[in-house]
Amino acid sequence: MSSFDPTLLDRYTQEAGVYLMKNGKGSVIYVGKAKNLKNRLKQYFARGRDGRPMVPFLLQEVAHIDVIVVSSEKEALLLENTLIKKHQPKFNALLKDDKTFISLMVNAKHAWPRLQLVRAKGKQEGLFFGPYTSAYAARQTLDLMHRLFPLRQCSDEELKRRVRPCLLYGMKRCVAPCVGLTSKAEYTKILEGAVDFLKGHDNTVVEQLKKEMQEASARLEFERAASLLTLLRQIEQVVASKTVVAKASGKAIDAIGLYREGYEVMLVHLFFREGKLVGSEHYPFSDVVETTVELLSSFILQFYKKPPQEIVIPYSLPQELAEIVGCPLTSPQKGDKKEMVALAEKNAEALFKQEKNDAALTEKMLLNLQEALSLSRYPEQIECFDISHSSGSDTVASMVAFTDGKYDKKRSRLFKIKTASPGDDYGAIREVLTRRLTRAKEENVLPDLVMVDGGKAHLAVLENVAKALDIATVDLISIAKEKGKHTKGLTQEIVFTTSRTVPLSRNSPLLFLLQKIRDETHRRAIGFHRKRREKRMVSSLIEEIPGIGVIKRKRLLSHFGSAERVSRASDTDLLAVKGVTKKDITSIRQFFQEPLP
Repeated sequence: MSSFDPTLLDRYTQEAGVYLMKNGKGSVIYVGKAKNLKNRLKQYFARGRDGRPMVPFLLQEVAHIDVIVVSSEKEALLLENTLIKKHQPKFNALLKDDKTFISLMVNAKHAWPRLQLVRAKGKQEGLFFGPYTSAYAARQTLDLMHRLFPLRQCSDEELKRRVRPCLLYGMKRCVAPCVGLTSKAEYTKILEGAVDFLKGHDNTVVEQLKKEMQEASARLEFERAASLLTLLRQIEQVVASKTVVAKASGKAIDAIGLYREGYEVMLVHLFFREGKLVGSEHYPFSDVVETTVELLSSFILQFYKKPPQEIVIPYSLPQELAEIVGCPLTSPQKGDKKEMVALAEKNAEALFKQEKNDAALTEKMLLNLQEALSLSRYPEQIECFDISHSSGSDTVASMVAFTDGKYDKKRSRLFKIKTASPGDDYGAIREVLTRRLTRAKEENVLPDLVMVDGGKAHLAVLENVAKALDIATVDLISIAKEKGKHTKGLTQEIVFTTSRTVPLSRNSPLLFLLQKIRDETHRRAIGFHRKRREKRMVSSLIEEIPGIGVIKRKRLLSHFGSAERVSRASDTDLLAVKGVTKKDITSIRQFFQEPLP
C-alpha cells in the first residue's frame, strides 16, 4: 500500500493548480492538474471513486504529493505540460521528443538538394515534412518521391567524387547533377515540384507539368514532352488514389481519434490538406492513468509547435487550450469534419486490435541499424557473402539474402569459384561479388546493403568491385571479430563501413542481427563446401577402380549417386548401367573388398 497518509489531504488547498506525485526516492511518478486540488486528490484514495486500472499501482508507489497553485485553469494546462516534459513521469503518457519519430527532410541550402529520412531535426537545417511515427509510411513516401521527382539520391561525398552518371541516371531516377547533365534552373524546378507535392499542392504540380509539357511539344522537344507525360500520369494515378473526405474545405486540418481499453490507448493523427487525406500517424500509450480527455489535452500540448488551421477532435476541450495551441479545437457533430474524426477513430480501433506485429519491431531495428551505421538507404534487402575451403581446395562461396530482417531463401545463392587461385580468399570474394553484382545490376535488383565477413581488407575488395561496376547506390560494410576482446564467451565485434569504424556493444540487438546474417552465410558456405568435398572424394575413390574409365565412372555416379551405393549394388543393377560388363563388376567387387592402405 501507499506510504502516503490520505488524512493529510485535508490540509491541501481547494485552488486550481498542478499536483506532483512522488515515490519514496523523491522521483516524480505522475503529474496532473485540477480545478480543485483537494477534491481531485481525495478521489484517488476514496474507494470506488477512481476506477482506472492503473490507479492502484500508482498509489502503491506514492510517498509524497506536492502541489503548485496557479491563478487559472489555462496556467494549469501550461504548467502541467512543462512538468511532464521535464520529469517524464512513468505513469503519464509521454510523447517523447526523441529519435523515435522520422521526418522527411530537404536540405534546401545545398547546391543540389536531396530528399532523405532523418530521425531527429537536431541542428540540421532544411525543410522538414512529418514527423512520421510509421516508418513504413515514411519510406513509402520517400520511394514515391524518388519515383516521381528525379532528384539526386547519393551522399554529398559521392556527389563530389563522381566522374560519370550512376545507374539511376539510366533508369531516369536522377538527372545527374554530379556530372553537369542538368542545369541549376531545371533542377530547381524539379525540387520545387517535389516540395509542393509534399505540401499537398497536387493541383499546382499537375498544372505546372502540363504547361511544361505543352511548351516542350511546341518546341518539338518530343522526348522531353513524353517524359513529362509519363510523370503526369504517375502523379495523377497517385493523387486519384487518395481519399477525399472534406470536399468543401481547402484548409489545413488535423483530425485526432482515440480507442481505449483499460489503461491501453491508441491515438491516431490524420492530416488533411486541401480536402485530401495526405498522411497518418499513430501513437500507442500504455499504463495510462489519465482520463481520455486529459490524455488528448496532453497530447495536443506536447505535439504542436506549429499548428494547422484547425484541429478536429472527438471530445470538447477547454477554450484555454485552443488559445495556448493557437488554432481552433473543434468537436464536430455533423458534416465532413465529423467524418474526419470518425475515420481517425476507426483507424485507431483497427490498429489497437491488431495482434503484436513482429514486422514493426524488425522495421524499427533496421531503422536503428541505418542510423547506427550512417547508411544512405533503409536496409530492406541485405546480402552477405562468405568463402569456404580446405587448405585452398574445393573453394566455394555463399550469398545469403535477408529481406525485411528475415532469411530469404529464394534470393540466396551458392557459388563455385572458377577463376581465383586456390587459397586466394580475396580473389575468391572478388570473383563472387563481381558475378553477383553484375547480374543484379543487369536485372535491376540491387540490394540496399552488401556485407562481407572480414575486416578492412575485405571491405576494400567490396568497394573496388562496386566502383568497377559503377554502383553507387548500395551501402557496403564488413564485420569482423575484434582481436583480444573476449568476455565470458561473448566476442567483441566491429563493423567497418566505407567512412568509419563502428564498434557495437556485445549486447546490442543490432549486433545480434548482423551476427545472425553473418552466421547463416557462414553455415551455408561450410555446408556447400562439405558437399563439394565429399563429392570429389567419392569421385576420386571410383577413379581408383582398375578398368573403369571416365565415361563409365560418370555413368556409375549418375546412376547410383555415391561410391557406397556402387559398392552395395547387385550384379543386375550394375549391368543395367550402360557399358558396364561382367569384367567391370569383378574389378568393382575386388576393389571394395580389399582393405584400404
